[in-house]
Amino acid sequence: MTALLALEPGFFGTVGRGIGAILLYALIGLLLMLLGFWAIDLTTPGKLNRMVREGLPNAVVVTSAGMVSMALIVVTAIYSVSGALAEGLLASLIFGLVGIVAQVLAVRLLEWVTGIDIGHVLAAPDLKPQAWVVAAAHVALGLVVAVAIL
Repeated sequence: MTALLALEPGFFGTVGRGIGAILLYALIGLLLMLLGFWAIDLTTPGKLNRMVREGLPNAVVVTSAGMVSMALIVVTAIYSVSGALAEGLLASLIFGLVGIVAQVLAVRLLEWVTGIDIGHVLAAPDLKPQAWVVAAAHVALGLVVAVAIL
């Protein structure tokens, strides 16, 4: 019975550092997703947070895709950094910020090229096919930025 409970020396220190890293990366991820949401909200007509709260389907689809995209970037940034925790956190923050800028600019450019009136699409009470194009652009750009990090 005592053999089952025997722990390697330093076990609790390792677990404590791991828990700390999880919490810090989660905080960075949350911060980046909030900044990403704010950037999308700032660059789209209307109040995106209000539209999401009201359950407008196009706003929900586009916002969800933006959050998934940002998570892909943050996860890849975390995965790509081997070394000290501070370096990983800083790299995640930098890559995430660059990803937000690249994503917002590229999606707005796509909307302009395709002629999508994103304000009209987001405010529509019924699901519009254009929302899927914008959502796909968010995810695709998140993948491109994520792979660029590697």
